[in-house]
Amino acid sequence: MSGWAGIFCDRACILGEGPAAHPGLGRLYWLDILGRHLCERPFSGGTTTLHDLPVMASMVARVDDATLLLGAEDGLYLRDIASGRMRLLTPLEADRPETRSNDGRVHPCGALWLGTMGKQAQTGLGAIYWFFRGEVRTLFSGLTIPNAIAFAADGASAIFADSEAGTIWRVATDPATGLPVGDRRVFVQIPASEGAPDGAVIDEEGLVWNARWGGASLDAYAPDGTRVRSIAMPARQVTCPAFIGPDADTMVVTSATEGLDPDRSDDRFAGRTFTVPVKVKGRFEPVVRVD
Repeated sequence: MSGWAGIFCDRACILGEGPAAHPGLGRLYWLDILGRHLCERPFSGGTTTLHDLPVMASMVARVDDATLLLGAEDGLYLRDIASGRMRLLTPLEADRPETRSNDGRVHPCGALWLGTMGKQAQTGLGAIYWFFRGEVRTLFSGLTIPNAIAFAADGASAIFADSEAGTIWRVATDPATGLPVGDRRVFVQIPASEGAPDGAVIDEEGLVWNARWGGASLDAYAPDGTRVRSIAMPARQVTCPAFIGPDADTMVVTSATEGLDPDRSDDRFAGRTFTVPVKVKGRFEPVVRVD
């Protein structure tokens, strides 16, 4: 175990999640799901701007330099960056008030995979959906807490997890559409005593970087699923990494205070967003195709 991470943003999120870089603007966006905030901060530091949201949102992606896509509890929203105006693009489980969105990532072709889950993490209520140019399909159902959605740089494979099961799977994908091809197989199994797999990214070299909820760790896995590195994080409930910086060579990791004792004397950095003390060959997510 190596590390110690620095603090990118000192604001404590209740449930920090879904960080995504906007290289054109040189900014990182992330969500406080339960706080109903979109957070925004320059790569180089400075002031963190909080944007109030009318819904619980869990992930953010680029559409273009003027527009973001937010995955939220009742669907996908387009958000105008300049004005903050939001427009519902595609309803998703809008008739199920007991669920909300969770982890999501954009495939190299521009397709979005977005997970949903029960607001109380009810067993089996989770699913992963595929969205591409206005079309929505259900990819996987019967999950509890879908997480760790990430794609290889060539678009030929994906990973995803069910945090409740402690399992990360790998599945082949069609590079042109981002749709699964064939059956999923177990990539990593994490014992419950060590925490649970949360959000993930895959770098240019094929390493999978996974935030281990409850384990205060960011873990790196080789393409064969072997854990090759663990970086100690200053909060137990780390949630999701992302690449930032002009060259995407720095990682940040979000975290959460959800469920912790209010004084958090034994986890005083919980909820912060951290920088990771390693240089990586990262890459920015592509824009999501909504047209």
